[in-house]
Amino acid sequence: MRKVHEQLIDTINIDKVTASGWEKESKDKAQELVTTFADWIAAHKDEITALQIFYGQPYRRRELTYKMIRELADVIIADKPFLAPLSVWHAYEVLEGANGQPKNELTALVSLIRKVAGIDAALIPYDKTVDKNFQDWVFRKQAGPLKFTEEQMKWLRMLKDHIAASVSVAIDDLDYTPFVEDGGRGKMWQLFGNDMESIINELNEALAA
Repeated sequence: MRKVHEQLIDTINIDKVTASGWEKESKDKAQELVTTFADWIAAHKDEITALQIFYGQPYRRRELTYKMIRELADVIIADKPFLAPLSVWHAYEVLEGANGQPKNELTALVSLIRKVAGIDAALIPYDKTVDKNFQDWVFRKQAGPLKFTEEQMKWLRMLKDHIAASVSVAIDDLDYTPFVEDGGRGKMWQLFGNDMESIINELNEALAA
C-alpha cells in the first residue's frame, strides 16, 4: 500500500514538473513570436504606408483604410506566414493576456501594431478602443449647446461600428449595408446636412486616436 502511495505521489510530482515545463516552453515560443513580430514591424515601418501612419503624427491615423491594413496583412503573411495576426495575438495572450478577442484578423493586426508602436500600453481589441474613443468624442461634442437626436445617435453608432470592424469609414460606404437599409447617404445628409462630411472625418480621426 505504501509503495502504491509513493508511486502516486511520484506521478503527481512528475505531472507537475511536466506541466511546468510545457508552460515554460509555451511562453518561450510565445515570446519568440512576439519579438519576431515587433522586429518585423520595426524593420518595415519606413517602407509600408500603413506603418508610416501608425508611427507618424496621431492625426494621420485617420488616413488608414481597410485596403491598407489588408495589404499590410498580406505582406506580413507572405513574408512570414507564422506571423499571421491571430497567431501573434494568441502569443500575447499566453504572455500577458488580452482584454477580449478581436473582431477579425485585420482589426487584430491594428491592435497589435498599436501595441508594438507604443500607442497602447496593453493589447486591446480595436473595437473596445473605438468604443471608448466614441464615448469621449460624443461627450466632447455635446459639452456645449449641440445635442444629437436619437436618430442622429443611431447613425453615429453605425458609423462607429463600421470603423470598429473596417478601420475607417468613407462617404461611399454609405451606399452599402448597413447604411443603405437606413436611407444611405441621402438619409445622413438629411440628418447632418453640410456637417455630414466633417462628421465622418472627425470620427475617422477621433476613433483612431
